Amino acid sequence: MLAVAGGGLFGALSVSADIYKLVDSQGHFYYTNRPASGLDYRLIIKTPPKTYRQDLRTMPVNKQKFTELVNKIAERHQMDPRLIHAVIQTESAYNPNAISSAGAVGIMQLMPDTARRYGVLDRFDVEQNIDAGTRYLKDLLAMFDTNLKLAVAGYNAGEGAVLRYNRTVPPYPETQNYVQQVLSLYGRNG
Repeated sequence: MLAVAGGGLFGALSVSADIYKLVDSQGHFYYTNRPASGLDYRLIIKTPPKTYRQDLRTMPVNKQKFTELVNKIAERHQMDPRLIHAVIQTESAYNPNAISSAGAVGIMQLMPDTARRYGVLDRFDVEQNIDAGTRYLKDLLAMFDTNLKLAVAGYNAGEGAVLRYNRTVPPYPETQNYVQQVLSLYGRNG
């Protein structure tokens, strides 16, 4: 069955997760990344492979390219640009065309619902993507009483997951690694 990991690209080297759909004779829908042979599964999402190694090679150039925009947006929303940079580096390694297997898109890996919440019309538009991601992070900090760990965990796993685990970092290995990565980068960027 389908196993989808959300969040950033860090740690991924080469992954592809095509999604297939089957509608049975009773109208039930089935989704998988491994269709059984002999059944009439249809490919509905073709996921391009992640190219994190290439992203790491181009990261310094892209970081420099987007630094002025990140600083402008961080100032607009009264956020620390070092935190925004740490999230961007962890999420996409500064690849504005990044697409995750979970459907997150762009430099700050916005999910469709988050993009809608913040009025993003084009998730691949770097300015819209960074602006919405920054506003979401700011809202998470407010929601979790400026607790940086919880806000970052919420950015990765969703605020609902943090709330379900009684305002703690959810016990998902990916989220725990994500929080550690962002906080480490945030501390080093100073």
